[in-house]
Amino acid sequence: MFNDIGPLELVTIIVLAVLVFGPDKLPKVIQDVMRTIRKIREFSESAKADIREELGPEFKDFDFEDLNPKTFLRKQLDNDELGLKEIRNGFDLKKEMAEVTEAVQNADTPSASSSSSSSGSGRLDMTKKPEDPEKDDRPPFDADAT
Repeated sequence: MFNDIGPLELVTIIVLAVLVFGPDKLPKVIQDVMRTIRKIREFSESAKADIREELGPEFKDFDFEDLNPKTFLRKQLDNDELGLKEIRNGFDLKKEMAEVTEAVQNADTPSASSSSSSSGSGRLDMTKKPEDPEKDDRPPFDADAT
């Protein structure tokens, strides 16, 4: 319940509780809070039992934690009926990324050498007008559109 509260926050809460309720009333307040938490838990458990009873025997292994989307997905992905573990274990991301990087570098090498001979660098010069105006594939520049 208090998994994300650190020691400094806990001390701050205790000091605030002592200041707000006082050292005389604090034990009674703590007992009242604990009693309320127990009643809420009992109510929750009885509601779960009623729901299980109403669902019938075919849902006797129903777990309310499955209603949490993260838990549901984790449970379904860990299920070995689909063979997802083999697929997940057979997929090596580092190897795939190395292959893609190598393919991109190999693809860039020939095109860079052909374009560098025409323009002097590995990039195309978009500001330069083409030598043959009939081969201009770029749309006309519209200053109002930008």
